[in-house]
Amino acid sequence: MPEVVPEVGAEVVVVGSANVDLVLPVQRIPRPGETVLATGLTRGPGGKGANQAVASARAGASTAFVAALGDDDGGALLRAALAEAGVDLSLLQISQAPTGTAIITVDGAGENAITVAPSANATLRLTPAARSAVAGAKIVLSQLEIGFGTVQAAAEASAYFILNAAPAAELTDELLGQVDLLVVNETEAEAVAGTKLSALLDRVPAAVVTLGAEGALILTRDAAEVRVPAVPVEVVDTTAAGDTFCGVLAATLAATSTTASDLTNAVRRATVAASLSVQTAGAIPSVPHGESIDARCAEVYL
Repeated sequence: MPEVVPEVGAEVVVVGSANVDLVLPVQRIPRPGETVLATGLTRGPGGKGANQAVASARAGASTAFVAALGDDDGGALLRAALAEAGVDLSLLQISQAPTGTAIITVDGAGENAITVAPSANATLRLTPAARSAVAGAKIVLSQLEIGFGTVQAAAEASAYFILNAAPAAELTDELLGQVDLLVVNETEAEAVAGTKLSALLDRVPAAVVTLGAEGALILTRDAAEVRVPAVPVEVVDTTAAGDTFCGVLAATLAATSTTASDLTNAVRRATVAASLSVQTAGAIPSVPHGESIDARCAEVYL
């Protein structure tokens, strides 16, 4: 019998990874060949895709998540966290592989180093139901912790496709030709287009480059570049700050439009959201809600 394709109808569909995060606080991140002692160990829900889906949902967009989880306690942990955030889980796939795992070391300044075992994430495919949801969404958001073939399939089916090209990788012209908006940090931008940031526009029509304490840079082919300043805060943990940025950006564009002016406003809101996230430890626990984001935006952008 043919698959019955459910009606999802989400404004934002995130196609991506879900991991159990094992977080190790350390005084400093070890150098190659060095052993350091952690001051503790916590276990919680995370993964770029899951973090971004939660950020989109908490920012106010109806959000569905296309991901693969293991049939294990890690998968149960993630499903509970995603459901609590209001993410539509009808498109989740159960894999015979274990749920993905990320080992995260966080130093005293809040900087982190992350190693990921993809596991179930590597099995994710775009089913007919997922493809239908992707095609019907206003915004589709994906990352690179899943197979490139699945990312390519999502891009081809999307009306408006945002690629967060993380972790850094060399990308094909075939994939980038389907990207409407690229979101990268400086390291990821260099992997895509070299050291000259404006060269990104040779490969995609628009890009947002996150610059940490320097804020973010918006590059589009049909408008002048725009720099959005960072919001100074006391940093506790940078884990999921970039994911928060991407999810809130997608949700805000879904609620407005993808014009240059609305893109600038969406980047401002995403920047504020990221500044809130770094003030709380953890991945999904650090993602702020829309009310907090908008209240802080009102303070920052008087």
